[in-house]
Amino acid sequence: MGSLVKLLVRVQRSVPGAVWAVRRLSSEAGGKEVNATRLHGSNEGIAEIVMSRPHARNSLGKVFVSEFFDTVDSLRHDSSVRVVVVKSSTRGIFCAGADLKERAEMDNAEASLFVQQLRKLMSEIAALPMPTIAAVDGFALGGGLELALACDLRIAASSAKMGLIETTRGLLPGAGGSQRLPRLLGIGLAKELIFTGRQIDGTDAQRIGLVNDAVPQNEAGDAAYLRALELAQEILPQAPVAVRMAKLAMNRGIEVDIASGMAIEAMCYGQVIPTKDRQEGMSAFREKRQPHYTGE
Repeated sequence: MGSLVKLLVRVQRSVPGAVWAVRRLSSEAGGKEVNATRLHGSNEGIAEIVMSRPHARNSLGKVFVSEFFDTVDSLRHDSSVRVVVVKSSTRGIFCAGADLKERAEMDNAEASLFVQQLRKLMSEIAALPMPTIAAVDGFALGGGLELALACDLRIAASSAKMGLIETTRGLLPGAGGSQRLPRLLGIGLAKELIFTGRQIDGTDAQRIGLVNDAVPQNEAGDAAYLRALELAQEILPQAPVAVRMAKLAMNRGIEVDIASGMAIEAMCYGQVIPTKDRQEGMSAFREKRQPHYTGE
């Protein structure tokens, strides 16, 4: 089965749409590299995107990227999902970046097209309507850090290693890193990190604002995930339409001047006013009780 997957990957370069054949064969072979899991019980409303490509350190190969697209598509219109946590099932690894073995077999045109797909994937992750949290429990390098940057929030283990290391490979960040990092950290610090290809740990990442929180790693190797889950649980009881509109207002507003941003805020606010959740929030305040939001 493995040889057939490799053959289809080669065929994809010359046959339009062959990626779908790779995608189907991967699913038939079992053991998806990326999948979505919806939690239950007290975590109802939280979904996890789980990366599981341990033999290649969750590197961004063709099947991995295709399955990531599918996973994002499955979550985009699911109103029952209020928060998404992106995590790895591979101990010590979040995402090691590009699959250099696959990349070495591509010619210049193929490599360019594949990076365009990576850029599109990161944009689709960023455009998910609900908040997303990256749980970085290990290495997040190159495209792996770009994946974390596409999420709204980032939690890291203090021992995790992060960096946009593309300049050490004769490249520059090509999946959004050169744009998202300056917006997050400021142009001067982003240039320093990209020009040097420096790797930093979770503690330093929190100090400079690259991650929201850094926690000591535990024996199980999932401390960042557990903290991300706690953060997701804080978001969970809030009004989902209001949270989604707040995300949209901030994401769109940060790209424009303040006057245009105010107009975007007004439009998003207008979407919240007629909701049942707004009425529930007002009623709960008057009745001195906790609100129960349904997303309507």
